[in-house]
Amino acid sequence: MMKLYGVLVLFVTFSVASGLRCYICVTSDPNGCTNDLTCPDGFDRCASAESEGLIQKSCWQNASCIPPIQCCDKDLCNGAVLTGNGPVPTGPGVILLLLSSALMMLFI
Repeated sequence: MMKLYGVLVLFVTFSVASGLRCYICVTSDPNGCTNDLTCPDGFDRCASAESEGLIQKSCWQNASCIPPIQCCDKDLCNGAVLTGNGPVPTGPGVILLLLSSALMMLFI
């Protein structure tokens, strides 16, 4: 049981230390962005912007997040189609949360 806690702590520590991951692309297809990148130091947001029919997704700095640039701060959260309310967070976060909760319940 202690090994499971050790693995869980290691996994959480690694995911925090590895930095923010964002989709990176320039495309006209809202679902065509599949390249992702771990953002360099100083870039703490994922961003999406649309201009003249092209959608650009990249790493961004919080201070530069002004309309029409839509920013979010979760891994791969800029993968959603742009809407008037900003991108909807997507990616593996919910699945990992449910999986870790299920594992905790099994061993507690």
